[in-house]
Amino acid sequence: MHHTDLPAQDRGGATDLLVHGGDVLTVDASGTVVRDGAVAVRDGRIIEVGPAERLRAAYEPAEELDARGCLVMPGLINTHTHLAMTLFRGIADDVTLQGFLARVIPAEAERLSPETVTAGIRGAIAESVRGGVTAALDMYWFHEAAEVVAREAGWRLLTGPTFMDVPGPPDGRPYADRLGWAAADLAARTPAPGTRPVVFAHSAYTLVPEQLTAIGALAREHGALLHLHAAENAGEVEMVAEQHGMRPVELLDSLGLLGPDTLLAHAVDLTDAEIATLARTGTAVAHCPVSNLKLGCGIARVPELLDAGVTVGLGTDGAVSSNTLDLLGAVKMAALVHKAGGDPTAVGAEQAVRMATVESARALGLGDQLGSLEAGKRADLIVLDLSRPHLTPRHDPWSMLAYAATSGDVRDTVVDGRILMRDRTLVTMDEQRALRALRDAAASAAPVPASTTGTSEVASTV
Repeated sequence: MHHTDLPAQDRGGATDLLVHGGDVLTVDASGTVVRDGAVAVRDGRIIEVGPAERLRAAYEPAEELDARGCLVMPGLINTHTHLAMTLFRGIADDVTLQGFLARVIPAEAERLSPETVTAGIRGAIAESVRGGVTAALDMYWFHEAAEVVAREAGWRLLTGPTFMDVPGPPDGRPYADRLGWAAADLAARTPAPGTRPVVFAHSAYTLVPEQLTAIGALAREHGALLHLHAAENAGEVEMVAEQHGMRPVELLDSLGLLGPDTLLAHAVDLTDAEIATLARTGTAVAHCPVSNLKLGCGIARVPELLDAGVTVGLGTDGAVSSNTLDLLGAVKMAALVHKAGGDPTAVGAEQAVRMATVESARALGLGDQLGSLEAGKRADLIVLDLSRPHLTPRHDPWSMLAYAATSGDVRDTVVDGRILMRDRTLVTMDEQRALRALRDAAASAAPVPASTTGTSEVASTV
């Protein structure tokens, strides 16, 4: 079962890790669940998924995870976030997007540095690993610092240079120097398995069309994913329409920037024609339901996007607009919020779980490497403890994950075959030290006071 990708000689024998004894939710195309199953891992890849009894007899693992009484599933993939915004958690609540920007932009410009971003990302990775998130697409300043921390922790981070033409950027790099800097950054990379280069263009309201075109060309030249905010709320759409005579998706389409290597964050305020455009071009969407609700942006038209064939992944956004990096919480919100229109089938439990796993992987262009437990894919998986009252009895794993499970149910987290959390203890990071550093950095990065009702012509990486 599930070993068709690998020749027989690769199965059995010595292996690095065997996770065995739980129910394995593979999230493959058929939604296969292997009762009392096991996952064998070698060199960071899944070698085989099958019955625990058979795999335990066939493999001699260097390390084991006993998953009896648990659910084994693919790690969750956060397709849109700003991880080091953990520094500012709680400083901009109960405000509109514009009020949010008025608070956050000055705080970022004044307080961000490689040191504060290092502290912010370390806390964010600890939070993510605890919540079963094994990979994230992170748009933020000082991405080089974030990469060092992720590498030390063994966590899968997709990041890269960010473009945003604002006065006094936190990194102090003039916009005129950014293309050359980004080109050198991308040229120096050899993407690890399960990752790819990424170029971040903040939005159509912080970059002019000529800049967007140049950034898009840079991304294509390096085979990079292009990630942008687009149509987050009606105010943004109006601003872009006033500036350029077109709505954000229309503008990006006219510039040739949509396509299978482009991922749009939010995409809340879309017309029918724009949904058709995203489907026609193969552009993916990162749906951030918690952030969209908290900022009063609205509810993205996810059922219509799915019906049109658009790939929709799931994201948390940053810890200022969503306040946590809890992707399992976003799964529940995605399964619930679209029912508000009166159709309880709008986004079902299985669809919501797939959005946080295999559909998120597809949205990143990594569907062949991540997002499901199948032979040949990277070994990113999590183990959920099912012994809790709120998970008893268990009739259906999709329902349980979407409507009952919480991030606190995650017991073990594995990335690339390496155990990052065992029995709820982080093993590749000093968690208490990371949290102390985050508290210290947040104290030194306390935000400058700002009106909650002000508006801004530019946006933070929100």
